[in-house]
Amino acid sequence: MSILIVEGNPNLASLLGWHLQQVGHHVSQTTSARQFKSLFQRQQPSLVVLSSELPDGDGVELCRWLFGQKRSLVLMISGRTQESEVVAALKAGADDYLCKPFGMQEFLARVEALLRRSRLSHPPMVLDYGNLKIDLVQRQVRWQGQVIDLTPQEFSLLYVLTQSEGMPISRADLLERAWPDEINNPRTVDTHILSLRKKLELDPQQPSLIQTVRNVGYRFEAGVLRKVQGRSLLPTS
Repeated sequence: MSILIVEGNPNLASLLGWHLQQVGHHVSQTTSARQFKSLFQRQQPSLVVLSSELPDGDGVELCRWLFGQKRSLVLMISGRTQESEVVAALKAGADDYLCKPFGMQEFLARVEALLRRSRLSHPPMVLDYGNLKIDLVQRQVRWQGQVIDLTPQEFSLLYVLTQSEGMPISRADLLERAWPDEINNPRTVDTHILSLRKKLELDPQQPSLIQTVRNVGYRFEAGVLRKVQGRSLLPTS
């Protein structure tokens, strides 16, 4: 299995990496939050071992971004032992939380437990809505075989919307789950929704695919795609 270690202490990162390699895992390492995202996109790891304390970023915020990607499990390692800190990390999307200092056998056991979960879950690589297909590996959206040009942020927002299974999501939840950095302006969501509608709706002024739910937020209505199967719903240009 491929594992990415994001740990600000290079000595600890090397130690964890060495032990993981001894039991047969392919390991990549970085001590930098800045380097993390590009490395993650290249490696597509099954598991990210993520420190909450990084010299140039907040591990919990990175965890929230990872949760929006829905492609890797996250083991958070941290010197923060207060219950509120553990709860915050788990709510941000961490699959497990291990307090420092920890024994190496416990660390390896938790890694193996998470990887067993990964082997059993087999998440889909493509979300298939008939004429609309969302490729989670290539991060590409196709309508009737034609690629729809989305920005990385638009793709993340669309993906989070699809995961709600028709339930509305508030602007605050969309900001938390779809954005890599902490943003407190809900108008940011509205701006990106408008951009998505221009690319995915036949009439952005009367959207049917990405619907506004008054006083709540937005929802993705996949049922519309089934009703119009074989007919044009999205813009052709």
